[in-house]
Amino acid sequence: MKAMLSIDHPAWAHQFRNIVKMLNERGDDVLTLCVDKDGDKELLEKFGIPYVLSARSTGKNVFEKGLLFIGLCIEHTYRALKYQPDILIGRASPMMAVASFISRKPHIIYEDTEVSKFSLRICKKLTTKIITPRTFLTDLGKCQERLDTYKELFYLHPSVFTPDKQKLRDVGFNPDEDYILVRFVAWNASHDIGRKGLDDAGKIALVKKLEKYGRVYVSAEGNVPEELKPYLLKTPYELVHHVLAFAKLVYSEGATMASEAVVLGTHALYVNTIVSGSTREQAERFQLLYNFNEGEDRYQKADAKAIELLETPNLVELGREKQKKLLEEKVDINHYYLSEMDRLVKTGRKG
Repeated sequence: MKAMLSIDHPAWAHQFRNIVKMLNERGDDVLTLCVDKDGDKELLEKFGIPYVLSARSTGKNVFEKGLLFIGLCIEHTYRALKYQPDILIGRASPMMAVASFISRKPHIIYEDTEVSKFSLRICKKLTTKIITPRTFLTDLGKCQERLDTYKELFYLHPSVFTPDKQKLRDVGFNPDEDYILVRFVAWNASHDIGRKGLDDAGKIALVKKLEKYGRVYVSAEGNVPEELKPYLLKTPYELVHHVLAFAKLVYSEGATMASEAVVLGTHALYVNTIVSGSTREQAERFQLLYNFNEGEDRYQKADAKAIELLETPNLVELGREKQKKLLEEKVDINHYYLSEMDRLVKTGRKG
């Protein structure tokens, strides 16, 4: 089998690294295309995945993103026609959907971001199959299959990932002390247009408030205030999930890192006006996530909840118990995704 994969975000590199590994182990070939964003190139290199660089940016505004979309549709289609893959795989990339349609090859994706409306509008018309979490809030029509899983289980299910304190110690990180990880996003993704998070003063105040309960590490897209630079997480990109696994608490503006913490058994707060079915379920069904999606005071409410959690006895042990319930109820997605790839290669674009 020959597969073509697109990586447009670090989370996508994590999500599909094991699919690439499984394909390579059985002798299949994968062409990986990469759009440079927030260290995804470095991750692919660390994972030993060769790639072709398709673009050096995802665009900073609507105009740039529009030009990039047109350019990448042409580039991805050219690659597909030249490489002649049996199947195209990945997330909801409209450029890959267009390439799939023109090259007449099946396209299977896994998507959990309901607000990626432009991408999903194209994919639901051109993509052969879209797998989503069971809780996905949007109906994508006949090409959609709802599965009781999360995208984070592609790379954090116990079958493929084991948290390791020694790997952190080897790079000078102390996993045995109480620490809190704070994640700030850049608010420049297509689904972030019109949204904003904390200003610099708010970020500094949050970190100062939380450090009364343990060491605070900051993970951030883009620049942070000078005062917060000493707090920046300096572990290599590929070790961030080990950091999440041993944290006392995660406070995140991004849904991906909050959900990653959840499947690792770490309590997390998600502060963002974007709502998803997965984050809603993680809060209501497993009580590992706390959503703050509404109101101008959402950050103040999140701060209060963070302090309440940090003052809870045995918080880490409680998280591990909740994680057991989550893993018992969820599908190990890698093997399912691979079996669906094999089926679509046999049946073609009609699925």
